[in-house]
Amino acid sequence: MVTVAVAAILIGMPVEPAWAAKRSRAAPWADLFRDISPRERGAPRPAARRAAIPLPKAAVPLPKPRPSEAPSAERDKPDKKQQASPPNGKPDQQAAPEPSPTPQPSACRLALTDQVAIAPSIPDIKGAGGCGGEDLVRLEAIVLPDKRRVSVKPAAILRCPMATALADWIRNDIAPLAISLGSTISDLDNFNSYECRGRNRIVGAVLSEHGRANAVDVRAFKLANGRSISLTDRTVPRQLRETVLHSACTRFSTVLGPGSDWYHEDHIHLDLMERRNNYRICQWDVWDPLPQKAPLLPAERPDEAPPREVAAKPDGAKSDAAKSGAAKPGAAAEPEAKKSNAEKPDEAAPSRQEKPATKKRRKNRRS
Repeated sequence: MVTVAVAAILIGMPVEPAWAAKRSRAAPWADLFRDISPRERGAPRPAARRAAIPLPKAAVPLPKPRPSEAPSAERDKPDKKQQASPPNGKPDQQAAPEPSPTPQPSACRLALTDQVAIAPSIPDIKGAGGCGGEDLVRLEAIVLPDKRRVSVKPAAILRCPMATALADWIRNDIAPLAISLGSTISDLDNFNSYECRGRNRIVGAVLSEHGRANAVDVRAFKLANGRSISLTDRTVPRQLRETVLHSACTRFSTVLGPGSDWYHEDHIHLDLMERRNNYRICQWDVWDPLPQKAPLLPAERPDEAPPREVAAKPDGAKSDAAKSGAAKPGAAAEPEAKKSNAEKPDEAAPSRQEKPATKKRRKNRRS
């Protein structure tokens, strides 16, 4: 009975919700964070609480005083006139970029003056496959020490070092050689200079020195008296051609002529190709003059020559000629033969009595 009464009392007592009990058991400092809860974020904070939380004060550093030795600030400011107008004088446009500096001439270009050669500079060439070059000139003429000019026909496009080497060769070697022949050199026959191609004009071959403007092909020299000296002509004295050969091989790193290959039989190739250990190539066979051939037809007999005498034939030769019938024409020989056969006696012809005998022999043979 007692147990039933206690249970009834407990059931009739009011029960507090769980969230209220938890709230009642909360710590006293929980109210400090109550204003930042999501539900009460929009509520204003009490003035007493705002005054209780002190705010930190930021210390802003002050600039140091300007030293006395510092330059004046007015010097760094641009002039008012410069601010008003731009450098180019056109306020609506921007200042144009400064042009690139002009490249300075090389030492070779400075040395190749008008006293040495007429060779104006031309722009650099940049072709396909490595063709072209820099510091190029158009060699039009070579000026000799006595101020006479040797025309280069046609004008050669070369690098400055190659043009200088060619001018020195003509001035110091070929001009004195022409004087020893009793004349002076006037023209240089330029067969080829700059050309973007492979060696010997073979497609796919290694780039020729002509493609680098570092080579020239010389065919002949022309003298002031009108004489032309071809370097590959066998009729030119051998000693003269050998002198040109030795001088060329001394000044150029590559010399190709007759005997080197089938592509240099009618001209001389000169270049300044750089190789390892300063290796040089000099291939030029100075051939001997061609032997004189006998004429195809004999020369005509001169009028003042004595008459030709015909020797008399011996009797034996006449009889042999008569037997062979060489002395008689063929047309006349046949009637004579017929005549001789007609004049023969009847003994030469077979008799009629022998004919039956021949028939009997034939019958015997058939049997």
